[in-house]
Amino acid sequence: MYRMMIMCDVCTGQTKIQNVAAMLSVCVAFLFLCTAHLPLDSSALPFEQKGFWDFGKDIDVKELMMMMKDQEEGSAVDPYQPEHPTCPFGCRCDLRVVQCSDLGLGYVPYDIPADTLLLDLQSNRITEIREGDFKGLTNLYALVLRYNQISKVHPKAFLPLKRLQKLYISHNLLTSIPKNLPPSLVELRIHDNHIKKVPAFSFSGLHNMHVIEMGRNPLQNSGFEPGAFMGLKLNYLRISEAKLTGVPKDLPSSLHELHLDSNQIQAIELVDLSQYTQLQRLGLGSNQIRHIEHGALSYLNNLRELHLDNNRLPGVPSGLPHMKYLQVVYLHSNNITNVGVDDFCPTGFGIKRVFYNGISLFDNPIRYWEVQPATFRCVSDQMAVQFGNHKK
Repeated sequence: MYRMMIMCDVCTGQTKIQNVAAMLSVCVAFLFLCTAHLPLDSSALPFEQKGFWDFGKDIDVKELMMMMKDQEEGSAVDPYQPEHPTCPFGCRCDLRVVQCSDLGLGYVPYDIPADTLLLDLQSNRITEIREGDFKGLTNLYALVLRYNQISKVHPKAFLPLKRLQKLYISHNLLTSIPKNLPPSLVELRIHDNHIKKVPAFSFSGLHNMHVIEMGRNPLQNSGFEPGAFMGLKLNYLRISEAKLTGVPKDLPSSLHELHLDSNQIQAIELVDLSQYTQLQRLGLGSNQIRHIEHGALSYLNNLRELHLDNNRLPGVPSGLPHMKYLQVVYLHSNNITNVGVDDFCPTGFGIKRVFYNGISLFDNPIRYWEVQPATFRCVSDQMAVQFGNHKK
């Protein structure tokens, strides 16, 4: 359990605040207001929600091998024992894992064992994926191609990969989504490329896809054609650090996580989030959001975590008290000047089913001593609320 910690300023001279003492005596379990000019404590970091994978971070190959092992135990991978086991020159081959990273390779090796499950080709100098590069690798489960110089992928290059579930082709020079991705694909990481356009039906036939990470591409809203995500039932989508000026339209309604951090979004309109009723985690931090239309958050009945930090919001967005399952709210580094007594918690009983366990409000021009203790009556513990000095 977290305890509510509120860091606040007090003058070097004696400051009197009317009625605060009486309020504290009643609500000391919820709030402690102090009055001293102290710097923001380094321990007062934003609340960190545990239990979610951050797909924005690069995958660890050892971690991938463990995932692959778990998958293999419950799958029906064809056994294969070659008469003359081979391993590409300079690579390491062990237990169906072929590691050819950091070798300066200019192309995919031709003598990869046919029983390979994990092929690691990251951090080489590969510029093109050719038609026959993966011929015979019908059992391949994961393919790692990140940190190369790939600008071209042959339309038939991935056709032999009948069981491929994870494709990591981030940190390359691609300008478009590769064609004919394997229907078995579950996870695609294509971030840090040069993709500006996602045409209609780019992911056609990928009914098993759950995760797409495509941040750090120069994607604008106009770059997504109608039907770009047609047929997908994604759980996770990340388009952070792009050039979006608004929430893209027609994203999969099945999404549980949507990350649009570090873009140029200035406002959230009423209809922007209306079809994403299954969202549990929404990332809109580090944008330029000044306005969230009243009712825009009302569709997010299942939301657990909301990131709106590092924007330009003048106040706490409306609708939070009626979000029954919301647990974590990041609102630090905005222009919020006032926090109302009903901004977070409902006025009636039996409406909010889950208490907050993280609210960050530091680095806002808030007069903390004016915040009423009852404002945080639906917060789980004292350390769950974070105030701090305004630095702007």
